Amino acid sequence: MNIAKDLYNYRELLKTNIKKDVGGKYKNSVLGVLWSFINPLLQIAVYALVFQVILKSNIENYTVYLCCGLIPWQYFSSIVLRGAAVIVDNANIIKKVYFPREILPISIVTSEGVNFLISTIIILGFVIFGGIGLSWNILWYFLIVAIQFIVSIGVALIVSSLTVYFRDLLHLLGIVIQLLFYATPIVYAINSVPANLQWIVKINPMSYLIEAYRSIFYNQTIPNFQGLLIALGMGIALCVVGYFIFNKLEKRFAEEL
Repeated sequence: MNIAKDLYNYRELLKTNIKKDVGGKYKNSVLGVLWSFINPLLQIAVYALVFQVILKSNIENYTVYLCCGLIPWQYFSSIVLRGAAVIVDNANIIKKVYFPREILPISIVTSEGVNFLISTIIILGFVIFGGIGLSWNILWYFLIVAIQFIVSIGVALIVSSLTVYFRDLLHLLGIVIQLLFYATPIVYAINSVPANLQWIVKINPMSYLIEAYRSIFYNQTIPNFQGLLIALGMGIALCVVGYFIFNKLEKRFAEEL
């Protein structure tokens, strides 16, 4: 309740941070917001070349399949990497002015969420021009995004607070994200994972979310609600743990910075 009250009282600061982050991401860039499309398209092209052309993946409409997993993953990976540095990057403000520190990671999650919504146009384009088409099941998209937002908030609170005390985490997370990428069914089908390694997929909330995105866009079916409930439960748990850690560590943020 305290954090909800603080966020409401400082809602204008939260809005300003989000607008600044969204508008400033590609500031002074010639192509500007087009990079929200160019970056994912280039990655899709590279992975499609490797896994479809070279490794001969037998997944039908592989590029569309890949796109439905890669775009949501980019949202998550951006949260982890940018969220980890957000407190350190704002050290000068934190040491001078009081405001709820939670605003900083929440701003990152929200602004990256806006970029994700824009990037979803890429998925729609691949689905439509890839011959799959659209169905009413895409209306579940907003529920899936909401659950991913909850998961992202929890992760951002954890990594942003821990990095203040363990700066090496900034470098380590790049490796962790790369490992998690291959531990998530993005470039391969979930049923291709050996039975003795299925537990790795099942403890990863992004696995359930990416499968849900694929259900509504690629398979044109309703998402697996059991999987979404598991992801939601994990997200709530991450938020509770994240808030506890953040609240415990923020007392000495100014000293550590």
